[in-house]
Amino acid sequence: MIMTLDTSAPDVMDPAPPAQGPAWRVSAGAVSARRLNILNVSHMPASPPRFGAQARMHGLMTQLAHRHDVTAVSLVDEGFDLDECRQAMQAYCRNAILVRNRYGREGLSKRLLQLRSLVSMRSFDRLRVALPELQSVLDRLLTTTRFDIVNLEFPYLGHCRFRQAPVGERPPRLVVDSHEIAYDLARQFAATGASLGRRLYAGANWRKLRREELAAYAEADGVYLCSNDDETRLHDDLPNVRTAVIPNAADTDFYQPRSTDPAPDGRTLVYFGLLSTVPNIDAVTHFVQDIWPAIAARHPDARCKIIGGRPPPSLTALAGPGIELTGFVPDLRPHLAAAAAVIVPLRLGGGTRLKIVEAMAMGKAIVSTSLGAEGIEAVPGRDILIADDPTGFAEAVSSLLAAPDVAARIGSAARQVAVEKYAWSAAAQALESFYCRILETSPP
Repeated sequence: MIMTLDTSAPDVMDPAPPAQGPAWRVSAGAVSARRLNILNVSHMPASPPRFGAQARMHGLMTQLAHRHDVTAVSLVDEGFDLDECRQAMQAYCRNAILVRNRYGREGLSKRLLQLRSLVSMRSFDRLRVALPELQSVLDRLLTTTRFDIVNLEFPYLGHCRFRQAPVGERPPRLVVDSHEIAYDLARQFAATGASLGRRLYAGANWRKLRREELAAYAEADGVYLCSNDDETRLHDDLPNVRTAVIPNAADTDFYQPRSTDPAPDGRTLVYFGLLSTVPNIDAVTHFVQDIWPAIAARHPDARCKIIGGRPPPSLTALAGPGIELTGFVPDLRPHLAAAAAVIVPLRLGGGTRLKIVEAMAMGKAIVSTSLGAEGIEAVPGRDILIADDPTGFAEAVSSLLAAPDVAARIGSAARQVAVEKYAWSAAAQALESFYCRILETSPP
């Protein structure tokens, strides 16, 4: 059953509670012996997956739903289509409650909230999701339904009360999916922001975010992260937190070479991602301004296709001869199939990049920075090309444009890595094992 909560409505109906199961015990490292009741809480809907964070949630939740009862509670910003999200999540959630986020707006509303955050003890990221209506929904759901696990996506909703249960039942365990060390990413923005104002704002906000994020991780029974690097970063601040690395993955059945797709054209480079995010804005700007001129000089017929929704004016202004911004496309696969190579010139960010594992699954040769490929078990030179300076990046791309057979060989090796190591089914099984280890230990 899928429900939508409009916060202007006076009343909200609660979903029917899932059936209760017997007490569960299993040895560490095993998968669950029975169906678990899992509550997934997020500040955005998981489906349909349009960008990296959604793809991670969607991939793990749909796989877990094969063996367990998954209930979702999600905030919904104005940029999402409620009906579309409702229909997509109905395919795998036993219950889903979508809560309209009145703070999830762009433009003046967002700017005013950012100004408010400057004089607040709370970060902007916390203020934009601090809805009493959400806590009311959680209170009613948790006190009428017994859950084994509350899986919190990102730390931003860490202030909510999750350790509640029906009378006589044990409260659920709280597990946080980090996605990225958000305060470290905000700290990067503070050091490298495009303008002085942005750097000053990020400098004030990231310290608040760090305090809130670490408090959410410390409160949790476990935290899982996308990469070993992020796990190390977290342990530097919280040595005793229980962690697991659950890497990003791809739907390797969906993202795979198909006979019906166009053949590589030998001249098109593709970059894809949600273009409203700072790492993607910086990556595209850096590529077009600092790397592309050298490529275009060597390969006059080359073109760069930048795919993704919500590009700011600073990116749309970059369109011109050889540079195309397509906006959102409903199916990436034909665009990836036709590309000579995929580029990932990221200089900011954390976690692991879904764009890389999805391109690998499509059998594409990829040129990435070291940070862009962080956490991906791909061998440089065999499965992927790595370059961090503009000259080296341009040379790596040019080598693929000049030698399609090399690009095909690297792409084939990348596809094999994706199938063997980065399928969502394996990632979900690793997450399930992490749940098991948490559930069999005594609560804090």
